[in-house]
Amino acid sequence: MPTTESAIALGILRIAAAQGNGVASFHRIRKDLPDFVDLTGDDWRESDTRPGEPMWHQICRNVQSHHDQDDNYIARGYLEHVPRVGYRITAAGRQRLNRN
Repeated sequence: MPTTESAIALGILRIAAAQGNGVASFHRIRKDLPDFVDLTGDDWRESDTRPGEPMWHQICRNVQSHHDQDDNYIARGYLEHVPRVGYRITAAGRQRLNRN
């Protein structure tokens, strides 16, 4: 079973929080997310729509694609999408991390 988008988004939130500028670039996410999220075999399966790319890369992009869904980290105000760069943590995102 693949990792949920919320679990991936939480990993992205943690990566962004660790950056001086609060931005998790897509490059940084691809490099570091496996250190923050216990990815499953399904996550490492090749994407049907992007050959040569694991499914979890697509799930990372889905955080922006699904920004209008109630349980999405952008919709909840934890992350902001930075076009062609990645995601920025918000003050609400920092509060979300501090609750854990």
